Amino acid sequence: MAITKTDFMNYSRCRRYVALEKVKSEKLLAMVSYEDYQKQELENKIEEMMSSIFEVDEQGNEIDRTEKVNKQLEAMLPYYKKVEEWSGTLVQKYFKGKTIYAKDTKNQVSFSFTENQAKYLCYVDVYNEQENGETNIIEVKATTSKKYVNLKSGYPKKEKYSIFIKKNNIYKLKGEIADYQLEQEMSQESYQKERKKLFDRTKIGAYIYDLAVQRFMIEGKYKEECKEQQLPHIHYYLAVLNADYIYDGRKKNGKEDYQKDENGNEIITFFDFDEITREMQPRIKQDAKKIQESIINLDASPCPLSNFCGYKKQTCCKYFETICGSKIPHRNSSLSYLNNGHGFLKEDGKRIKGLELINENYLDMLDVPEQWIHNKNHFIQRKCYQEHTQFIQKDKIKDGLASIEYPIYHLDFETFPCPLPRFKGEFPYIQSPFEFSLHIESSPGICDKQKDNVIFLASTFEDEREKLIQCLLENVDVHKGTLLAQNVSFEKSRIKELATIFPKYQKDLMKLYERGFDLLWLVNNNKELYKSLGYSKEKSETINFYDERLSGSYSIKKTLPVFSDLSYLDLDVKNGTEAIIEYANYPNMTKEELSIKYEALKIYCQQDTWAMVEILDALRKLVS
Repeated sequence: MAITKTDFMNYSRCRRYVALEKVKSEKLLAMVSYEDYQKQELENKIEEMMSSIFEVDEQGNEIDRTEKVNKQLEAMLPYYKKVEEWSGTLVQKYFKGKTIYAKDTKNQVSFSFTENQAKYLCYVDVYNEQENGETNIIEVKATTSKKYVNLKSGYPKKEKYSIFIKKNNIYKLKGEIADYQLEQEMSQESYQKERKKLFDRTKIGAYIYDLAVQRFMIEGKYKEECKEQQLPHIHYYLAVLNADYIYDGRKKNGKEDYQKDENGNEIITFFDFDEITREMQPRIKQDAKKIQESIINLDASPCPLSNFCGYKKQTCCKYFETICGSKIPHRNSSLSYLNNGHGFLKEDGKRIKGLELINENYLDMLDVPEQWIHNKNHFIQRKCYQEHTQFIQKDKIKDGLASIEYPIYHLDFETFPCPLPRFKGEFPYIQSPFEFSLHIESSPGICDKQKDNVIFLASTFEDEREKLIQCLLENVDVHKGTLLAQNVSFEKSRIKELATIFPKYQKDLMKLYERGFDLLWLVNNNKELYKSLGYSKEKSETINFYDERLSGSYSIKKTLPVFSDLSYLDLDVKNGTEAIIEYANYPNMTKEELSIKYEALKIYCQQDTWAMVEILDALRKLVS
């Protein structure tokens, strides 16, 4: 069995995880097969990749989660393999020496050692050996450089600078570079504050912790072999996708060829985390000790919930929903208060937030003491739930409706956020549109589900973006009307990206972009809009509508049942994740399968825009 790196990451969440897995200490010395290890690691990699694709906001507007893990694997695995291969290729280019990487997975370098009757095991994504005997360990992650480079610091009221600097395609922390004049850009205090974030394994430091665990296992192997001898010089890096890379569309032998872009960017860039992972080792060793104690004791009794649970994340602990977090109400829990990232201020002056509320048994929305609540919107939520009533600011909704110019173009894009850019002008994880649905409402309430609907859906897995643009512009008048969506910033961002990539359509696309209006401005709020319409600061900051069925979320999946009987349950494609998977599997489908899935994708996307038509119409009737 052994404790693999993925096991270590999971077992170190909490002692209960180990007991729920029923890990037996006598099995820990058994060897795990390469195939089993690869299956475990690849599933973990796909979960990491899906986390890069989907996010959850503070209001709890959730990602579309699906149990179809195998389909996710099937759809996304080829891209992760390409990321690994390009990482290996660029390690050879920038690090020189002898390189072994995942192009031939059976030859991956592995490390294992035994400590306290537990065998630890890890494989290395990219192993690089220098002529001088030094070794570079490179862990590949299908995330982007953006999250690290965007750690910025500086002096008050002055420009902020990244705490990293890139040289020869390798990012290093500025404070770790000899003779770097850090104080010219930022104080040591502000630099250390940002650097400290790299140690938070529940947030930006997750992949660095992963690399540090690998270091623990590799150095454990050498210590076991070298005894009193000096350990070899080993350096530790993360290889990630370069957020600044723009693909020029070139291909080689029919496959994307990710050579340097016109600005000199490589598709993969490297982060030197040698010092950070060294500083993490005492913590990793302490975690290893706790894991071993958990294995011996196998204590499955409840333990406090924390950030390690991964609540509302793609990488959420598999036992959270069914066991550890099962007592959290599915609707109107204490976590359902809107925009409540700072939590509540208790009588003793201490703040309580997030899962701390659950740990202290404040489960239901009404369990939170009323004296802790000071936000007007929170009072509204609480009253609606307590009295089973709706809150409606009819005047604001009416004025919001009156500010909409007709015709209304209800627009929804379906996009493929591929880790690697597939088409010219794209960058890693761009939300590349492959489908849209457009319902055209000529005047209030005048819109037919079928006759007034236009759908474009790519029929192949090739580049059909220009056809999509042409179809969109043929069916809208960019000089009048309103572009409407629920969370319109998403649709506007796609339009802006297309305008940049296809400059011949830029003028018209940007005119459409400027006509954006968010359905949420009517249902939830937009304080700037309502201030401009003459409302007071207090009223402008108050939500327009609330119903207990929203349970603290204004996602379309939550708002739709409040206003309409329309349902996604009977659709073959029920959510955005499934849409991505079906589109990604285009190349693997037979002609007959493609025909069926093609229609299912059209019906799903049409449902999204028709849902907006129905919600808007219900709002009109509500305030009439």
